[in-house]
Amino acid sequence: MIKTYQNPVYDYFPAPELGMSAPLHHPVIIIGAGPCGMAAALDFAAQGIPTLVLDDNNTVSVGSRAICFSKRTLEIMDRYGCADPMVDKGVTWQTGKVYFRDELLYEFNLLPESGHKMPAFINLQQYYFEEYMVNRCKELSEFIDLRWLHKVIHVETSDSGNVITVDTQDGSYQLQCDYLLVADGANSPIRSQLGLESKGQVFEDHFLIADMVIKTDMPAERRFWFDPHFHPNQSVLLHKQADNVWRIDFQLGWNSNKEEAVKEENIIPRVRAMFGDDIEFKLEWASVYTFQCRKMDDFIHHRTIFIGDAAHQVSPFGARGANGGIQSVENLAWKIVRILRGEASAGLLETYNTERQHGAAENILNSTRSTDFITPKSHVSKVFRNETLKLAKVYPFARALINSGRLSVPCQNLDSPLITVDQDDFFQGLTPGTMSRDAPLTINGEETWLLNQLGNRFVCLIDDRNEALSSEALQALSGDTDLMLLVIARDATHAQQLADADNCRVALDNSGTLTERYDLQPGTTYLFRPDQMVAARWRTLSSKQVHAARQRALGFELGFELNNID
Repeated sequence: MIKTYQNPVYDYFPAPELGMSAPLHHPVIIIGAGPCGMAAALDFAAQGIPTLVLDDNNTVSVGSRAICFSKRTLEIMDRYGCADPMVDKGVTWQTGKVYFRDELLYEFNLLPESGHKMPAFINLQQYYFEEYMVNRCKELSEFIDLRWLHKVIHVETSDSGNVITVDTQDGSYQLQCDYLLVADGANSPIRSQLGLESKGQVFEDHFLIADMVIKTDMPAERRFWFDPHFHPNQSVLLHKQADNVWRIDFQLGWNSNKEEAVKEENIIPRVRAMFGDDIEFKLEWASVYTFQCRKMDDFIHHRTIFIGDAAHQVSPFGARGANGGIQSVENLAWKIVRILRGEASAGLLETYNTERQHGAAENILNSTRSTDFITPKSHVSKVFRNETLKLAKVYPFARALINSGRLSVPCQNLDSPLITVDQDDFFQGLTPGTMSRDAPLTINGEETWLLNQLGNRFVCLIDDRNEALSSEALQALSGDTDLMLLVIARDATHAQQLADADNCRVALDNSGTLTERYDLQPGTTYLFRPDQMVAARWRTLSSKQVHAARQRALGFELGFELNNID
């Protein structure tokens, strides 16, 4: 094997708490510096809350592991300030192709429309993804204390807080925190120590995942084969990554020998059969996996909260693991921030469980269906799958039945208790409970993007192109540092008239994309949550309705009483 990437080694520093007689208190401590742990730290930092991140290692992941990062995840990373190096390094793609045996059945485009800042997907090795997140955490060291080789060995949690014990090469120490976020992986030691379970299904199949450095001019497309000649009676998935590394997933079957399959001398013939003798390639990394789909029944245990694979785990078909975990983090962070600030009750935290249990169940359902289709468990199910594949050659309706991995999309929370249901005549646009969609805007003569104006606080989008917005209405919505107004003006002159209002940004929709995607008319108003989800919308602006919807989004309609952290 060769290595195209040299893992960075991060310095260990002794904890200042070593030798202290009483544990220091932190608002939030995060266990695990993987993608979800660092995403949480970056989200809190963006909202002004300091965190302490503890990891028992001192480098990023070994092997590429997760590679497909969705548009929504990249939009979140952009809000954190680290998307640019990820997109620059990653391989952008939006086309997928599905084959049966050696015949192309159909292809699909994940982002056929323009007017989005981020691509549909990038393929990027997880070690690069984590490295860029570490770099961003270092830039935000005022808010993020990232400690390497600090292993949490014991957790005590209650409804009033947490006490943890941390082991280092210089001895152990204790810490206290209001909220403890656990992102220590699928086999979470902390979850086991607390006697909690993650329940679900283990799929009786093995997959060889090989990362190969290949010199080829093949386009960067997702390719999936059912029963190809070079790997008969099984499936194969191919993705291109950075540095000319190609990820190949070979289905092996349940009775395969994992130890033999991962040997280089057994991998090379499989790749030769796939690409032929004329292509030069080298093996970078390989492993054999058995996939699981499982989750905890409750992600919250007193004031210890589980995120990422520690909370929910899926098979990789559909790229729902890291993407779903990071989207869960975004759902959680803004709620804890408002609780810590005394702006919402601790009961708001339960809606993380409500909304992301739904999201995890949706991801597991899609991932399970994909795996069942790819690896049929009976003769009848295999016949059904193969007949579906044959029909798809001719009939488009059959293509919708083919499941080679339903790719990750943002979860909709249409039944969330925090949203205000539509009351007006919207025929399109974004329903409350859905994630916002990007669109180009012009602000102060400069081109920008809608999503760069959303996030970290509540935002009220108002279409004032009929110039009916009164100073009284602006005044009624101003003065709240956690609410920003984004007003769509008719033209530059009108924009200048509105520009002096507090907590107000004025934009022009010169392309008309925003108007189309949000079904805007003069007076249309949207309220966005700090995680960029649509919380409410109306055809006419009412400051009273905006305030009521924001209170609902903070959980006050659920009967939670406002109280500060003890």
